[in-house]
Amino acid sequence: MMASKMKGVCNRDEVSRMGTTQEANLHSAVVLAGGDGRRLESFVRRLRGDTLPKQYVTLYGTHSLLDRTFERVERLIPPERIMTVVSRKHLRYDDARRQLARRPKDTVIVQPQNKDTAPGLLLPLAYLRKRSADALVVVLPSDHYVTNDRVLMEHVETAFRTVECHPEVIVLLGVRPDNPEHDYGYVLPGSSMAGDERSDVRMVSRFIEKPSRRMAKNLAQRGALWNTSIFVFRLQTLLDLMWCTAPVLALAFTEIAEAIDTPREHDVIEAVYQRLPPVNFSRGVLELVSEMLPSHLAVLRVEDGSWSDWGVERRILRDLRTMNACMELPA
Repeated sequence: MMASKMKGVCNRDEVSRMGTTQEANLHSAVVLAGGDGRRLESFVRRLRGDTLPKQYVTLYGTHSLLDRTFERVERLIPPERIMTVVSRKHLRYDDARRQLARRPKDTVIVQPQNKDTAPGLLLPLAYLRKRSADALVVVLPSDHYVTNDRVLMEHVETAFRTVECHPEVIVLLGVRPDNPEHDYGYVLPGSSMAGDERSDVRMVSRFIEKPSRRMAKNLAQRGALWNTSIFVFRLQTLLDLMWCTAPVLALAFTEIAEAIDTPREHDVIEAVYQRLPPVNFSRGVLELVSEMLPSHLAVLRVEDGSWSDWGVERRILRDLRTMNACMELPA
């Protein structure tokens, strides 16, 4: 049973002292790369003549979005503690196999099929729990454009320290909107965490997934932040919250966890994925947490770093135009 009240209070000095080697050794990551890139399929086909999922595509420079995500998270976490979830159909592409082959042994988890982000997260967590039940985890999608990786990962480090202090809380990273983007999730910050008005982390007042354009504009005016879908949590806390908000999913992945490292592992995963409906983690879990157990959800505003979800063509083209304009500026 999850606690309904915040346990313990840490001030800034206490939080800064908690980044010990022991705690850091528990830090892990999950990179979500299981999507099929359907919304960008025609764009990728025009670009390269096939339908390689967008996370494996090099859209600028010499690295794919997935490789850039690895470079980003490896600023904070060693490669052997970064789990990556993909879908089996991705392995038919040479470029995908080549990129994944560079990852450390046993860190790439292959789903039988893509069932959206909730199963895509829970499957690698089932494996991670076998290694470290006390892990603190950051989740990063693999299709984001970030102009300043250092700044973003400094905020992830702050989120880790917050979770070390408040292990019952999931900390989301939010970005201040610069337009009424209606295809994003929004997080409306509430009171400062633990009543500390100096804190950069605030409790979540409301979580809204993909509002109308009019509502998005209103939310931005009220100080709402874009949900980056990057978040940090203690593994056991998330699993407990799953039992409260999505017990069918929790039961299914408990079945998988019990089968890992047994002769039944492959068959159980196949059977569970056959019967599971697609579940989006933001809509199917985080929104319910914000409604049912709001004291377990907090948001940290990311400062000084541009961020964009490259899930649709218009955002990619907009950011590439901006990038090229910046590169053409005189020194």
